[in-house]
Amino acid sequence: MKDVDLDALNQARGGFNEALGLEFVAASADEVVARIEVKPHHQQPYGIVHGGVHCAMIETVCSTGAALAAMPRNQSVVGLENSTSFVRAMREGTLTCRATPVTRGRKSQVWSATITDDDGRTIATGRVRLLCLDEGTMLAGETVG
Repeated sequence: MKDVDLDALNQARGGFNEALGLEFVAASADEVVARIEVKPHHQQPYGIVHGGVHCAMIETVCSTGAALAAMPRNQSVVGLENSTSFVRAMREGTLTCRATPVTRGRKSQVWSATITDDDGRTIATGRVRLLCLDEGTMLAGETVG
């Protein structure tokens, strides 16, 4: 599947992804890669990266990949489940998250992700299950699509 325009994707990230400082470096319906340069606001009181940062990265890259796979079918996706495992603590440097599909069905998708540090060591792993919504579906009181 074809890659997307990374400049457009990064400019459209807005909100939470922008607050995280997340930058997409590769994106297609087959693989999404994003990174975050660790800053003090990513750390918890012990000075290590907060687990929520890892969860958010995994949710973002998996959801983006699933959305890219669903958009040609005029569908949107929403997360149903995010399971993140913390493998190694980290204090500084760059987090890189790579997500790939486990399955891309018409009703649901499952994506798997790994976060690594600057030395390629695994920091966290995760899996996100997503629901594919057809255009016109109601979600939180508004129509999708």
